Amino acid sequence: MALAFGPPRSRKRLSLAPMIDVVFLLLVFFMLASQFGRDHGVPLAMAGAGAAYQGPPRLVQVTAEGLRLNGTPAAAGALAERLAPLTRAMSDTVILQPDASASLQHLMDAAGLLTEAGFTGLVVME
Repeated sequence: MALAFGPPRSRKRLSLAPMIDVVFLLLVFFMLASQFGRDHGVPLAMAGAGAAYQGPPRLVQVTAEGLRLNGTPAAAGALAERLAPLTRAMSDTVILQPDASASLQHLMDAAGLLTEAGFTGLVVME
């Protein structure tokens, strides 16, 4: 007795169009998502780079409570105005010194504030 199975069916080919659509959507998603995470750089001089320090002291201490210019408290909005008489050029060295209570964000906020005011000679000191 021979077993009879139905006529052989042809295999259907898988459609690649849905997979290509998904890959394309993922590609577009990651391209757009990468645009939102752009960071802004603040140029800082490293130790030993640049000319010797000249002129009056320009030490900006960064603390969790706020900023201090040469030991006296300074409001963030008035820092650039108070630094102007101490500099001859915007490229003069301004030393940023974070204390133990200051976070990296506090330091970058102070550096960004001075960079926006036009100061280019920022140096970070431990």
